[in-house]
Amino acid sequence: MSGLATDGSRRDLQLEEHWFHKGGVVLKFAGVESISDAERLAGLELQVPREQRAELEAGAAYVSEIVGCEVWVKNAGKQQLLGTVTEVQFGAGEAPLLAVRTAPSAAQGTGRSEDGEFLLPYAEEFVKSADFEHRRIEMELPEGLLELQAPLSAEEKQRQKFEADETRTAGVRRKRPR
Repeated sequence: MSGLATDGSRRDLQLEEHWFHKGGVVLKFAGVESISDAERLAGLELQVPREQRAELEAGAAYVSEIVGCEVWVKNAGKQQLLGTVTEVQFGAGEAPLLAVRTAPSAAQGTGRSEDGEFLLPYAEEFVKSADFEHRRIEMELPEGLLELQAPLSAEEKQRQKFEADETRTAGVRRKRPR
């Protein structure tokens, strides 16, 4: 196994033992004998070679299998390329979020007119198929989900600015002494 630092450097690591502690897992690596040695490993992304990975239950996947996959969504009854998974985010809820980078040609019909990113829940009810060998994930999303994340049009931006100006003006009037 190896550890990948945020600066791109790698460090080979040999796992000696592990144990469970306070809802997490403590890993003991060869050559790491003190807390200060261990602190130097903080922030490393642990990477396990494919041949050493545990087999996952049906429907589960490793992040490295997901990142780089094309995401196809059902739109008007047909499959349409939305974009490519660039990252998997955890901690925002029960399901991980797929960060999907779009291109203008892929964004047609989604409410986007430019490159952008969608955050999509990687949940069983939305993922219709995942073919990691061919780097393709097919999803069926709730109606309106993509539009919720679309950027504002020029008209919507102008309306928002007008409403904010009206609110500020009203707020100033209320603050005047009598």
